[in-house]
This record gives sequence, structure tokens and C-alpha cells, in this order.
Amino acid sequence: MEARTARSELTRTAIVGAALDLAAAEGLEAISLQAVADRVGLSKSGVFSRVGSREALQLAVVEEFGRRFLADVFVPAMQQPKGLPRLDEIVRRWIVRVRDVESRTNCIFTAGAFELDDRDGALRDHLHAEVARWRSALRRTVVQAIEAGHLKPDTDADQLVCEVCAMVMGALHDARFMRDPRVAERAMSTWQRLLSTYLA
Repeated sequence: MEARTARSELTRTAIVGAALDLAAAEGLEAISLQAVADRVGLSKSGVFSRVGSREALQLAVVEEFGRRFLADVFVPAMQQPKGLPRLDEIVRRWIVRVRDVESRTNCIFTAGAFELDDRDGALRDHLHAEVARWRSALRRTVVQAIEAGHLKPDTDADQLVCEVCAMVMGALHDARFMRDPRVAERAMSTWQRLLSTYLA
């Protein structure tokens, strides 16, 4: 029984991974049970039995992207001391991810936001919640840097988070559309200049 459960979970992981690849290439709306079934070599009903509806699969993709994003950017940075070292590590890792991952595939957080910005529904709500959760974690890190005395005491944490996100969105544009090989270098320079205006 345990072997069957493990095998089923492995298949579900493969299904969600294939759907994530599809969404990264073509968008969240491109996900369909049949398209994913074709990618993993299962029947459409086989995919449905493991993940449920198309919408459930789309939601699972958003969750998996969020998990991978945090694993690449946020979790390793937690090894750094609270304050500026941690904040700097997060932003640097985010820029590296833009260069190494999102330069080849869409960022679900950003591309999905543009794809779903004028639509209502569970998928938009779920994506919004994931992005808001990430921004909240980034904001906590900024607040910790203020409390540690690394950033000016009058620093507007929401403003800094907004500026960092705008910087990364610009880097995504230049990595994906402009195909600028120096995108990470330029973004790092922008980050250092931005950070210098907030340092205590």
C-alpha cells in the first residue's frame, strides 16, 4: 500500500512539474488536462484522478512555483544574519534567478499577474495570495534591517519593497525580451544604488 501511495505521489509530482513547464512556456491558461497528459504519457482521466480539475491543476502549479521560488531565493538567505545581510542576499538571489531561470522560462508570478490582472476567480485570487505572501516576507526582512539599524529609521518598508519588485520586473523584461546578457550585472548595480539611498 505504501509503495502504491509513493508511486501515486511521484506521478502527481511529475504531472504538476509538466504543467509548470507548460505554464512557464505558454501561460497558466495554456494548462489543460489533455496537454499535460500528453507530456507525461498518461491518459486524461489518469491525470484527473491524481490532480482533479484543470483549475485544481492550475492552482497546484502556482503553489509549486511559489515553493521553488522560495527555495531558490528566500530559504537560503535565512542562513544570513537578520537585517541587511539577509535582505541583500534575498535580492541578489532573486536577480540570479532572473538570469538563470526566468531568462529561459516565464516567471509565473509576473507573467501570471499580467495574464490574470483583468480576470476574477480562484486562480487569480490564489496567485495574488502567493505574490502577497512573498512581498510580506520581503517586507519583514526590510523591517528587520530597519530595526537592526542597518537602514534609516524613517525608511518606508512598503516603498522599498515596491522599488525592489519594480527593479526585478525591469530585469525580467530585459532578460526575456531584450535578451541582455548583462542583465544581472545591471540589476546588481541598480540594487546597490537603490540601497545606498536607504543605508543608515
